[in-house]
Amino acid sequence: MRKTAALVLAVGLMASLAACSPSESEDDAAAVDCTPVASGELSDAVDVTGTFGEKPTVTIDFPVTATAAQRTVVEEGDGTVAAENYNVTADYTMFNGTTGEEVDASTYNGSPTPFALDGTLYAGLADTIQCSPAGSRVVGVVPADGLIETTLTTFGMTAEDSMVIVVDVVSAEEAEAAAPAEEEIVLDPADYLTKADGADQARPDGFPAIEVAIADDESGTPTVTIPSMDAPADLQIATLKKGDGAVIESGDDVVVNYSGKIWRTNAVFDSSWDRGAISHFPTTGVIDGFQQALEGQTIGSQVLVSIPSDLGYGETGVPELGITADDTLVFLVDILGTVKEE
Repeated sequence: MRKTAALVLAVGLMASLAACSPSESEDDAAAVDCTPVASGELSDAVDVTGTFGEKPTVTIDFPVTATAAQRTVVEEGDGTVAAENYNVTADYTMFNGTTGEEVDASTYNGSPTPFALDGTLYAGLADTIQCSPAGSRVVGVVPADGLIETTLTTFGMTAEDSMVIVVDVVSAEEAEAAAPAEEEIVLDPADYLTKADGADQARPDGFPAIEVAIADDESGTPTVTIPSMDAPADLQIATLKKGDGAVIESGDDVVVNYSGKIWRTNAVFDSSWDRGAISHFPTTGVIDGFQQALEGQTIGSQVLVSIPSDLGYGETGVPELGITADDTLVFLVDILGTVKEE
């Protein structure tokens, strides 16, 4: 639920990038030394027609099975080359190579999807984009085994399938050098609650019938089941347990256990309980709906929230986690404490 993809992609995405590094040429600041993934019979055989920036017509002689990534340039642009550690925007359409079925696509509405070639992106998509000048349309045929299980389930695929990806690289820009990393805060679980211990509360009238079952052990690991109904259009917050600790203020570094699900699929896309480690982050560093669900609550509380896409990941979603455009998210959160400055 962070605004950046860093936490989201740390859930287990694989990333094997082509070897690329910026050139120091003074004649052309956009020039880079870049070794793209080679083309092959599979990527060459994908037929793509249509205008750059508009959704293409794609013909695939499926089934297509790739043991290694292949990449073919359909239309080469003359803009900045998308190299390692560059930020890019792109429109894309993805297909199941086994069935030829489209499984995901951007909106092609003039707001291309941003991606960072920083090692966190699904390897097949990175291999397809990387080394492409802005203005290029490229085809990638890549193994699907780099996608996490949640995304494979959402796409109706398995790790044995292949992906066919058509990408229009709209822009590329070298990322700014990262600021020196702050000293990592290591949480001692002994300093925080083990689970929400507040008094049980009644849900607000009209709150959706989301089922919550809590494991009867020290972890308090939950099972959240989303009902078979349309997601609510607005933010819905229910305090299931009301703790008697300090109030969470804006900007507090809050310590939590949480589980996040996609309403549309009832699939877990991120869970600190599943990772076996409590998490912490500033309330101002998460998506708006999650921030609103935390601030004003008290330590020891358990909160259930349904977050519409305009307060979540919007029209871009997080395809690597199976979150598509306009998805509503559901989080259950145990508020265990706050990190105090020494």
